[in-house]
Amino acid sequence: MASAAAVLSLAVWLWLLLGQGFFWRTDVRLPEEEEPAEWPPVCVVVPARDEAGVLPASLPSLLAQEYPGRAEVFLVDDGSTDGTGELARELARRANGLPLTVSSPGEPPPGWTGKLWAVRHGIALARAREPAFLLLTDADIAHAPDSLRRLVAAAGPGGFDVVSQMARLRVESTWERLVVPAFVYFFAQLYPFRWIAGRDGRAGATRTAAAAGGCVLLRTRAAERARIPDSIRDAVIDDVALARAVKAGGGRVWLGLADGVDSVRPYPRLGDLWRMVSRSAYAQLRHSPLLLVGTVLGLTLVYLVPPAAVVAGAAGGGAATAVPGGAAWLVMAATYVPMLRYYGQPWWLAPLLPFTALLYLLMTVDSAVLHHRGRGAAWKGRTYARPGALPEEG
Repeated sequence: MASAAAVLSLAVWLWLLLGQGFFWRTDVRLPEEEEPAEWPPVCVVVPARDEAGVLPASLPSLLAQEYPGRAEVFLVDDGSTDGTGELARELARRANGLPLTVSSPGEPPPGWTGKLWAVRHGIALARAREPAFLLLTDADIAHAPDSLRRLVAAAGPGGFDVVSQMARLRVESTWERLVVPAFVYFFAQLYPFRWIAGRDGRAGATRTAAAAGGCVLLRTRAAERARIPDSIRDAVIDDVALARAVKAGGGRVWLGLADGVDSVRPYPRLGDLWRMVSRSAYAQLRHSPLLLVGTVLGLTLVYLVPPAAVVAGAAGGGAATAVPGGAAWLVMAATYVPMLRYYGQPWWLAPLLPFTALLYLLMTVDSAVLHHRGRGAAWKGRTYARPGALPEEG
């Protein structure tokens, strides 16, 4: 039985290595395109709720964008209690860069998540400027001076309707080093970046859609066609929902790893990272107990069986168990090394991926438990007990 599980795990890893869009490679970066003769107008929308702790490290980078065309920033203060709006205005006065408008939409109505209600308010304000593109970016994201310029150039005239970069998350504490690179690795495994931009009929290429909410350049016409954000107003994982809505409407989507787009939000303790994952993990499974069971079994087979088979084989199970288990573990670690290098981490962390996968398994189960206790996804004092539910203040 143990040897059969080890062989099956190895077979799955060989398929993942070659048949899942080469998800483990980290060379999908912002495509270089010829700069347009005339730079289109862009409005930047930043939803922010109690972000005074990170704004000094992020907002000045947006205001300092070296963009040849017309650009303006709209920060939507979503009911903050820590002076987020006042701090944003003060930072804008000091920066003397792109124009900044700070406004507040009030509490979200039933059926809306707070973030998407704030995004809707920001897009409504931006519409008066008639932008060709909207840059939706989180309040904890710092951008290199040429970030907006490169995003717009990559979209190209008549090209991509969504250009999204997965911001490089902070990796400084021990737990961040252990958990954060794996977070991006798992995401790429679910949504292979090469498939997202595909439209040539290959397996997965036409239907796979995803974006990274920290940095999404959205063509305004595509947003109107897909009714963004109204059509996804109750989505907890709003970035993936946005990409799916745009692609379903015939739009083209691109997603890759970022250079010069960084999250400044710290997650120094395991509890911080646990809450980040568990708040939306069960929503990713569409709140389905069957999908939860399948996920737990899948994570066990793919990530936990290989090291267990090695231990069992060494303890007397024999080579028939240890060899395929060790081979699966080796393939797993090898596919993880590129992501560790992207994050500047040592290769010897790769064999620890099964332990990190176990943490993610427990986080996912915890997310389901919270949901069935009526708390559901939670963020910044709001909880969403079920799709379409009225947010509860917590």
